Amino acid sequence: MARCFVYVHGLNSSPASAKARVLREKLESLGRGAEFRCPALSHWPLDAAAALERAVEDCAPGEVMLIGSSLGGYYATWLAERGPYRVALINPAVRPYELFAQFLGRQKNLYTGEEYDLTERHLQELQALEVERLTHPERYLLMVTTGDEVLDYRRAVERYRGAFQIVAPGGDHGFSGFADYLGVILDFAQTAKTK
Repeated sequence: MARCFVYVHGLNSSPASAKARVLREKLESLGRGAEFRCPALSHWPLDAAAALERAVEDCAPGEVMLIGSSLGGYYATWLAERGPYRVALINPAVRPYELFAQFLGRQKNLYTGEEYDLTERHLQELQALEVERLTHPERYLLMVTTGDEVLDYRRAVERYRGAFQIVAPGGDHGFSGFADYLGVILDFAQTAKTK
């Protein structure tokens, strides 16, 4: 069984996203590139969830660190509650099935160019993945920026009460200072307790 860092990208993103690349390059520079995982997630939430379960199949359960950004944070929370995994959340979506209701219609993946329609079925599948409460908030590291132009960071601060929290002033939804926090994430992966 392997130690794994699993990056979970957001809506209309991909393994080619800037944060995924930065994390992969950091692990490679430490000689740990084989520990990096970043599955390409379907726009269908239940398919994305299944892909994440497959991504951790050969990982040692107590050696999994999930890093979820935006919608990926919502997915990472769902997966983290299914095993003894640690998780870092970067500007995570809270109740995305409510947020995305205003964006129904044609969508385009920024990296792959794939086009699809965001539908009510997407919202229903997202709601099916809702985690009612965190069973082990100490396994979570929340990283939010007060300048997030897409999501209200205060919702995440409330949702992940009890987690280790970093509230960075300013910034943006993409968490442009992500590279500066890689040390924090790596340290958290080593020190967070998995019971």
